[in-house]
Amino acid sequence: MAKNYENLEAWKEAIKLTVLIYKETRNFPKQEIYGLTSQIRRASNSISANIAEGAGRSSKQEFIRFVNISLGSLNEVESLILVAKEINYLKEERFNLLKSQIEKVGGLLGGFKNYLSK
Repeated sequence: MAKNYENLEAWKEAIKLTVLIYKETRNFPKQEIYGLTSQIRRASNSISANIAEGAGRSSKQEFIRFVNISLGSLNEVESLILVAKEINYLKEERFNLLKSQIEKVGGLLGGFKNYLSK
């Protein structure tokens, strides 16, 4: 079961979000490398990592728990990009691109959680 996560759309789209986050945060000020840049990157990495970890667990309930952790990390990323936009590290169009991907991942994770709960 451990490799099944690679077939999940939620995992694939979470990886796309992380790649987008890394590309956008390259443009953040250097003094943020251990601050906002690091925090957004860690939170975005946590989304796909928790899906993968949950897939390796022995029960649906454990998998659901890790999907919930992924959803929490997704919310964290959303909050952090809003901060980045408000302090002018992200332009509106780049923010909207990230927000759109966040919404896509959120929808997929929510649907997957519902599927696992049945």
